[in-house]
Amino acid sequence: MKSKIELDAFDIKILHQLQSNGGLSNQELAERIGLSASPCSRRVKILEDQGIIENRVTLLDRKKLGLDITAIIQIGMDRHTPEKFDVFETQLKAYDEVIECYLITGQDADYIVKVVVPDMDAYQEFLLNHITTIPGVSSVTSSFVMRRVVDTGALPLKYLD
Repeated sequence: MKSKIELDAFDIKILHQLQSNGGLSNQELAERIGLSASPCSRRVKILEDQGIIENRVTLLDRKKLGLDITAIIQIGMDRHTPEKFDVFETQLKAYDEVIECYLITGQDADYIVKVVVPDMDAYQEFLLNHITTIPGVSSVTSSFVMRRVVDTGALPLKYLD
């Protein structure tokens, strides 16, 4: 297991700012955290090199793009072998509709998968022509999101202070 990387107050400020707005220019970021541009840029590069900053993405409005259905799918596997899990995970990663997937414990399901599609017809097509055709899938239970209450993607950095 990796040991925790030590971060100072400026590093934590950088992470706070980038989690709330990953599109900040280096100059804007530097001003917000109280550093000049060059040291700020070096710190961001170090955080990227250490793998703390994995990626920067732009969050899009699902509704405005016509992606009205968010489904949470619980998937059970017929056998719990590394090979079955590898095949399932490899196939699942190929589907753009899948925005999150977790191997879990403590439930009847083995995986929790979050899927975004335009409508129920698209969901039915995705489920029947993709999910249920993956070798090893033995059960599927779908739930549908009525309203997103918290969906930030931001990590709780207060534990780093």
